[in-house]
Amino acid sequence: MSEISRQALVQLLEQELQTGMIKDYCPNGLQVEGKSQIKKIIAGVTASQALLDAAVAAGADAVMVHHGYFWKNEDYPITGMKKRRLQTLLKQDISLLAYHLPLDVHPVLGNNAQLALKLGLTQWQAVAGVSPAGVLMRGSLTTAMTSRQIADRLHLELNREPLLHAVLERPVTELAWCTGGGQSYIEQAYASGAELFISGEVSEQTIHSSRELGIDFIAAGHHATERYGIQALAEFVQQKTGVLCEFIDIDNPA
Repeated sequence: MSEISRQALVQLLEQELQTGMIKDYCPNGLQVEGKSQIKKIIAGVTASQALLDAAVAAGADAVMVHHGYFWKNEDYPITGMKKRRLQTLLKQDISLLAYHLPLDVHPVLGNNAQLALKLGLTQWQAVAGVSPAGVLMRGSLTTAMTSRQIADRLHLELNREPLLHAVLERPVTELAWCTGGGQSYIEQAYASGAELFISGEVSEQTIHSSRELGIDFIAAGHHATERYGIQALAEFVQQKTGVLCEFIDIDNPA
């Protein structure tokens, strides 16, 4: 069985994801220190208690996620749910590695890039002027489709019924998207020339913006649109290191 040092794994991921180049709302990289040598990694979208319990049951030495801990404006005291999560990691000597915006924007492994592949796109680019670069993407369909057809494809690919708000009475070719909680980018998506904007979540004001701007909108689920970046990262780590890296999907309807 292959293994890698904790330090070497962190360095590999920092180099690939360029974590030091992106200002984020949380620390990226090693958030909780565990064993110095790693033989098995469990990957998942969020470092929930359910994922940690699954990692313990699987005999993991490290957990790698998109949504970790220590978010901006988070309360400092380690009590309740936070205490139980950290206690699980520390008691089992399991490392926690988390990559938020760096995993959203990575041009190959990122959530946005992986969603583009699910949509069947072959070429896409970052929308200029939106920071960090790659958090809002644009692409074109080779054949026009209705927004309903695109929503149906997302339902099939993501195994989740999306919310569709369609205002255009014609097929579209120009798409913009931001996975997860990216609904606030709808105005920038419209300004970029997109006819349809896809995100994970929806807010009350998003629908009004869709109506008044004249841009179709799909909310395909925060969790559902952000499964695939961490899966791609897990595959990357296993290919590069030979260390077993297993993705576990803790379902979340949000």
